[in-house]
Amino acid sequence: SMAYKLSAELEGHTSDVRGLASFGSDMLVSVSRDNTGRIWKRTGPHAFSEESVLVGHDKYVSSVVVIPDDAYPQGLIATGSMDTTVCVWDAANPGAPVQRLRGHSGNVCALAVSRDGRTLVSGSWDKTAKVWVNGECVHTLREHEHAVWGVLVLDDGSVVTGSADKLIRIWRDGQLVHTLTGHTDCVRALAATSGGFASASNDGSVREWTVDGLVRELHGHTSLVYAVAAANGVLVSGGEDRSMRVWRDGTLQNTVLVPSMSVWAVAVLSNGDIACGTNDGRIRVFTQDDARVADASTQKQFEEKNAVFALSAKAMGDVSLGNLPGPERLKQRGDCDQVVMIKDGSQVTAHQWNVERNEWIQVGHVVDAAAQTQKQVFDGREYDYVFDVDIQEGAPALKLPYNATENPYSAAQRFLERNELSLEYLDTVADFITKNSDGVQLGAQQPHIDPFTGGSRYVPSQSQAGGSVAADPFTGNRYVPAQTTAAYSPPSEYIINRQGNSSAIVKKLAEFNT
Repeated sequence: SMAYKLSAELEGHTSDVRGLASFGSDMLVSVSRDNTGRIWKRTGPHAFSEESVLVGHDKYVSSVVVIPDDAYPQGLIATGSMDTTVCVWDAANPGAPVQRLRGHSGNVCALAVSRDGRTLVSGSWDKTAKVWVNGECVHTLREHEHAVWGVLVLDDGSVVTGSADKLIRIWRDGQLVHTLTGHTDCVRALAATSGGFASASNDGSVREWTVDGLVRELHGHTSLVYAVAAANGVLVSGGEDRSMRVWRDGTLQNTVLVPSMSVWAVAVLSNGDIACGTNDGRIRVFTQDDARVADASTQKQFEEKNAVFALSAKAMGDVSLGNLPGPERLKQRGDCDQVVMIKDGSQVTAHQWNVERNEWIQVGHVVDAAAQTQKQVFDGREYDYVFDVDIQEGAPALKLPYNATENPYSAAQRFLERNELSLEYLDTVADFITKNSDGVQLGAQQPHIDPFTGGSRYVPSQSQAGGSVAADPFTGNRYVPAQTTAAYSPPSEYIINRQGNSSAIVKKLAEFNT
């Protein structure tokens, strides 16, 4: 199949782009951890400009969907945020939200709309999905045990939810009618397909389903898969292996690599172009149509960024650097979008075959992973790092175990849940891990896997090794509670004290009670 080439690069966001939606071929809406949404309009065959900034959330904006509405020719836009609300905007007059939907108690990480625009569904870290009609919540869907990362409305009105509990559930009129099992890790995203729907998961797979069950599994990603979108018979997925992958009829057709590790969001435009939002704050649009290809200098800059993109050796599993082919391998042809590792002296580089140009293009260089020698043990398992995190003055530090090959977000979430801390801190802790772990940034790999083509498929890693100590992620040194105006404000929830001397506490309570 034809290769995808860069069409446009959209700059404006100052932090990760976490959600992306397309409207026709000439409009994109993105949302970001910079607390804003942005509307982008096409200004030429390979150009988009930022038309407006959506300012209304006071925390990260995590999800976005465009709602078709006869009263609003440019559509309505819904955005979901860590501030627990959904804002609805008029794309033509986006100065302020026209509506704010309240009801969730956690990050609103997923949004979907019915084809007629009348039913909106939101999914949240509060473990529920909510169905909204005319701004009113008509159903709250409550069976999942963990965050609801993906939501969908099918043409028959059924609602599909995908969760960190690994399950996909199908609901009709607010009632659970079906549960689909199969994913071995968090379900991260859902997209409607012509025959049913597709799901993306932290287990590295994309799966296609009908309401009755699994149709097929798609393996190719070499790490967590965060996003999936479908249109015109193609399925596009994005993940923590810096790639967008394009599937048709169950086969991997194209692999598009970008110079940014986390492909958080993907979208398909009506004209067949594909777009992704990444952790460097950019949106990139790719096309198979020569009329919409970016100019030569933009393409060259993009290729140069890809060429020097740093990949970790550790992330390649136990690929023995001694067994890699030398530069002579680049004299042989490759298959469409195939990636090979080449060792030249002490340098290891990655190269991808470009069918149209009939040549290998460098797409990254391999840097050594954390040079850890000492191993850290936590709960009987070995880790690359066990950080000490001071949450409370005078209390023992909490231990944060982390492996260089895992996603910082997974380690952060595990740490917060184990210590019963608010998930509000997820991004803070994940950022802390990234900054303090020698910047090794590639998803987990099993040994003997080509990390790009997925020659053998990705299985979530259990490997461990090495150790280090560093400051805490909240303040950089130690956590100091903010000075509130009230001398004392009673806590609204139970406080669990894990470090207390229980016998002394009970003795003192008994004293008070006599």
